[in-house]
Amino acid sequence: MTQEAPSIPDSEIAAPVDDSPVFTCKMCGQCCRGEGGIVVSPKDLARITRALALSAEEFIARYGEMRGGKLQIRTGEDGACIFFAEGKGCMVHEGKPDVCRAWPFFRGNIVDADSFEMAREYCPGIEKGCSHADFAREGRAYLTKHGLLAHNRDEEGRAVILDD
Repeated sequence: MTQEAPSIPDSEIAAPVDDSPVFTCKMCGQCCRGEGGIVVSPKDLARITRALALSAEEFIARYGEMRGGKLQIRTGEDGACIFFAEGKGCMVHEGKPDVCRAWPFFRGNIVDADSFEMAREYCPGIEKGCSHADFAREGRAYLTKHGLLAHNRDEEGRAVILDD
C-alpha cells in the first residue's frame, strides 16, 4: 500500500508541550504499551516521516502495519510501541501521532467516569484528586487547543473522536 504524506505547515507539526492542570506526563511509558491503537493518520504520517527523515513508503515498510484498515505503529516483543525506550521515553516525541499526544484525554476517559477511574489508577500522571467532571472539561479544552480532535473514522484513531 502506498500512501502519500501530505505537506503540513510547521505550525501544525509542533508537539504540544504544556501540561494540563489535571495531567502531568511522568514519561513512564505506561501509555506506550499494548497491541494496537497507535493509529497513524495522514497528518501524523507527514509529521513522523519528517521527524525521521523517511518517505511515507519507508516508514510504512519499517514501522507500520495495517489493522482494521488503518495504518498503525508496530509494537516490539515487549508489547511497547517500537519508538518507546525505557528510561528515555518516546524516541520520536516531536513527530509522534496525535493519539499519543492526546493521552490521557481519550474518548473513553472523557465520556465515561469508570474508564477515567481505571486510567487514573493506571497512569501516574493523572492528578489523583481531580474529579471526572474536571478531567473531562480540561481534556476537551486540551484536545481543542492543540487541534487533536479527530473526525475521520476511516483514517484517525477513535480514541480522539468525541463527536460520535
